[in-house]
Amino acid sequence: MTLDPRTPVIIGVGQYNHRANGIDDALEPVALMEQAVHAAAADAGLDGPPSADSVRVVNVIGWRYRNAPRFLARRLGLDDTAIELAESTAGGNSPQSLVNATAVEILDGLVDIAILSGAEAFKTFMRARKQDVTLDWAKAADDDLPRYIGKKLDMNLPAERDSGLYMPVQIYPMFETALRAASGRTVDEHQRFLGQLYAGLSDVAANNPNAWIQESKTADEITTVTDSNRMIGFPYPKLMNSNNDVDMGAAIIMCTVEAAERMGVSRDKWVFPHAGTDSHEHPFVSHRDTFARTPAVELGGKMALDLAGITIDDVSVLDLYSCFPSAVQLGAQSLGIDITPGAGRQWSRTGGLTFCGGPWNNYVMHAIASVVEDLRERPGEYGFTWANGGYATKHAFGVYSTTPPATAFRHGSPQDAVDALPKRELVTPADAAGEATIEAYSVMFSRDGQPETAQAACLLADGRRAWGISTDPAVAAAMCDGEWVGVGCQLDPEGALLV
Repeated sequence: MTLDPRTPVIIGVGQYNHRANGIDDALEPVALMEQAVHAAAADAGLDGPPSADSVRVVNVIGWRYRNAPRFLARRLGLDDTAIELAESTAGGNSPQSLVNATAVEILDGLVDIAILSGAEAFKTFMRARKQDVTLDWAKAADDDLPRYIGKKLDMNLPAERDSGLYMPVQIYPMFETALRAASGRTVDEHQRFLGQLYAGLSDVAANNPNAWIQESKTADEITTVTDSNRMIGFPYPKLMNSNNDVDMGAAIIMCTVEAAERMGVSRDKWVFPHAGTDSHEHPFVSHRDTFARTPAVELGGKMALDLAGITIDDVSVLDLYSCFPSAVQLGAQSLGIDITPGAGRQWSRTGGLTFCGGPWNNYVMHAIASVVEDLRERPGEYGFTWANGGYATKHAFGVYSTTPPATAFRHGSPQDAVDALPKRELVTPADAAGEATIEAYSVMFSRDGQPETAQAACLLADGRRAWGISTDPAVAAAMCDGEWVGVGCQLDPEGALLV
């Protein structure tokens, strides 16, 4: 098979974890990226980082570099004045979206060799904050900005912020309660299901040399609340939450087939992106039709598979985004994947954001690197990644194989179809005052393990949605006992939840 010389190909991947003893021996994010890029270059069989014409970095949360790719380029010995410097927009979807965009631009002749990387040193960042230490990490001038790749998406309505709803740890448990009610399981049955689901995830991490926590956990260890596994947002103890307390980086080297041949990269290192898609749900959770379904995953995932000419049953190497258990379930049901613990199929290559590590926006670069490594061991098979950002809001998908695509890399988006789907209207607390029904809820706990705040998405009789919040500890505690989805409630004119 004769390949178009502009066919995009991944030739090297690298991952790097740094377990510093303190601040003095810690590495800043671009230093972690540097190590990951060197690992990717070695993986490709190169003597060092290639002479890339573009350095592309995933948005960094823990330190505001302003122009992180400039500092990475300098560390790699590249001329930062002569190459493109680019950064993704924020979101866990960004690594896959960056691969998609890079593949398109390689095919279009805009890029020949690109270095993609991302990292977080959030463990060190928080350690410095607790010790009141000022970090001397790099920072560019206010007007020194890279090119931005991706679509910025505002995901919080003012009304949501006014209700105190603006964090993933609040929203994903709401998805969970809605999914639980839809499953027909009791609260205890569902909690056992989640424990088994994440026990399997920990087993994957235990066998992943690049995972932050390489230790298998039992289902009971994951579900039992202890001092070290405190409840954060009911029904999620700490071990069901993304772990951002990490210092870790990853890198991908992409180029044209022509460049790969010119650099002498062995063919057994080549992994081809076949297709990719990007999509997003209705941006504000207040407007979602239901908390128990992600139609943008259904449509975006199917489109990626269709563009690659395969089905999900043809995929043998799979990584589903796993910031919280509800994300796994939403993605799996949308893609038609059986994740039944002990009976379903493989769905994580890393151990997920709890056990492999959740370096904010960059987890999926670790997932892609792991998928690439697996595919090299399984020539001709297909890999698939789903990346997610926000509150199960922004999605990106990628299909990979060591076998070259029959047609050029294909990219698409089903966004018009997603935008046309039904929406809910959010009403003000004053207009919502009166009777309502709880459709999803979460209870936030204090750091000392006490239920503090109950937060509920409520439906009015006419189908409109309202938020109900209670800061009464007695209400919060009550809503941790039994099933509250489908229960009638009262909302006062200030938006207080009365049960």
